[in-house]
Amino acid sequence: MSNPCLDEFFTTFTNLPDMMEYHAAQARESQWRRVPVNALRVLPLPETPPLFIDKTAFDPSVSEEAIADTAAHVGLAIRAGEEPCFPLRDTAWKSLLERAKINGTALPKLSREELTNVLNACLALFESEALLLIRSEKVAAVHSGDARDYAILPMDALFGHLESGLQARFPGAEFETGYSDHTMTSTSFLLPDQKDDLLQTYAKTLEANGQKALADALMPGIRFTTSDVGFSSAKLTALLHGLSLPFSIGSVVAVEHRWEKKPEEFGEAIGKVFAQFGDVIAKLEALLHIGLDYPVNAMTAVCKKLSLPKKAAVEAISMFEMTCGSTATAHDVFMALQEILFVLKTEHTPQAKLLAVEESLARALTLRWTDFDLAKAVSY
Repeated sequence: MSNPCLDEFFTTFTNLPDMMEYHAAQARESQWRRVPVNALRVLPLPETPPLFIDKTAFDPSVSEEAIADTAAHVGLAIRAGEEPCFPLRDTAWKSLLERAKINGTALPKLSREELTNVLNACLALFESEALLLIRSEKVAAVHSGDARDYAILPMDALFGHLESGLQARFPGAEFETGYSDHTMTSTSFLLPDQKDDLLQTYAKTLEANGQKALADALMPGIRFTTSDVGFSSAKLTALLHGLSLPFSIGSVVAVEHRWEKKPEEFGEAIGKVFAQFGDVIAKLEALLHIGLDYPVNAMTAVCKKLSLPKKAAVEAISMFEMTCGSTATAHDVFMALQEILFVLKTEHTPQAKLLAVEESLARALTLRWTDFDLAKAVSY
């Protein structure tokens, strides 16, 4: 396992207790500091070794490995007033620009010295408060210090509510997998005890359509995703397992890191997912009754509509074209779309991007599929 100070660090989990302990330890190690925005000063790090850096300028907790890793990536350090410096993690870039109230594609093209001059000139203009997250030897985020703009939802507290909520609403839930990196954390569960209640009617319709193997393989699930660096709200997503990878069916309940939200409010969200599960399964079942005369064209048009990654989409479309008949249902195409996730996974796509694509795919449940059943070939 690589050092947690590295920007590319990630870890996986095989059980919930280990994942909860990891985040409890992370919470103990993390620091949240409120400082005036105009007290922040950004400093450049050398782009190439040797690193002629005054190590004494950094906080004693910061290692040379952390400094060298930052020099190879973002290339910036940050300090508040006369406090020691910390390297700036890549996850903090977007929130730092938000505090400086600047943006633009030209910024990364500036030299590090020019960039820090621009950032410091802008930061000096604002007396508002910033909320720094310092974790694993680096500043991981530079949030707004106003709780209405950013509310801290500690991951260990969220996991506590997740565990109790699962026991109450989804008894028998089985941990499937867990993942954490510096951007986000995610974990998914199987819900075997709820399969009959949630999928019974859908499974019978699948069997009536000659898809008993799929009906037997499908299992309801739920995914928890959150981030305290600004990537994601604390959210729960309804899943179906049974294909090469689990896929979202569109039921997302989120608690935003805003408006002074509390972790207790996340516990209430678990019940909402259960209440919505039946509705989204009904939408999925309805796709079985939508016939398509031009399924390959429909799949291509849907990929274009949802702005799915082109290379992976084209590969999935090609695979579907080789196996589908002259006609198909919208359900057939929806299932074929999930192959895009598998293609991206084999290409070692970052977890955060996979989840974003998964959410886009789930939007296909809400489309009017007949609008995409086009006789004319669709280019993508």
